Amino acid sequence: MRIVAGVFGGRRLKAVPGMQTRPTTDKIKEALFNIIGPYFDGGRALDMFAGSGGLSIEAVSRGVDQAVLIDRQYQAIKTIKDNVAVTKAPERFEIIKGDAKRVLEQLAFKNERFDWVFLDPPYAKQQIVKDMLKCQSLGLLNPGCHVICETDGNAEMPDEITGFKLIRRQNYGITYLTIYQKIAVEDDAL
Repeated sequence: MRIVAGVFGGRRLKAVPGMQTRPTTDKIKEALFNIIGPYFDGGRALDMFAGSGGLSIEAVSRGVDQAVLIDRQYQAIKTIKDNVAVTKAPERFEIIKGDAKRVLEQLAFKNERFDWVFLDPPYAKQQIVKDMLKCQSLGLLNPGCHVICETDGNAEMPDEITGFKLIRRQNYGITYLTIYQKIAVEDDAL
C-alpha cells in the first residue's frame, strides 16, 4: 500500500494487522481520486471508518487541507498514527478513537463541517444511508459535499437519497464505489 499521488506520493503505508480491516487497494484508490479530483484546492475530509487512514491521507496529499479520521479499533488507530507520521504533516490530521456515530455528535457540537466524507465501513456492518443522513441532520456537511461510499455487492446503494444526488457508481470486482453530492438548500446558507 502506498500514497498514490500528490505531495506525499510514493510513500509506503502500513495495513492494519489482522483480518478485521480491509484496506482500499492502490488501484481502487487511484480510480476513486481520478473520479472525484484528482486534486483538490483545500476543504476538509471526514473518514468515519478510517482503517489504515489511506483514503484521508491520499486526500490530504492531493490538496485537502485537513482530515478527521475515526476508528474504534486500537490496532487501526495505531496504524493510522504510524501512517500519518510518514507524511511528516501531523497537524493536518485529527485522529479520534471511538464509535463513529458518537464521534459525529461531538463534531457537530464543535460546529465542524466537511467537504469530503469517506464511508468504508466493515462490509458486515454497512449502514451507509443511515450514516449519510445522520451527518446531514447534524449539519456536518457543507453544500456540495461529496460522500464517497465503498461497499461490497451486497449493499444496495439507492439512486435517490433525500438531500443528495448520485454522481457516479463504479464496480471494481467485489468492491463498489458510489459517490453522492449533497444538494445545496436554502437552509445551508443560514
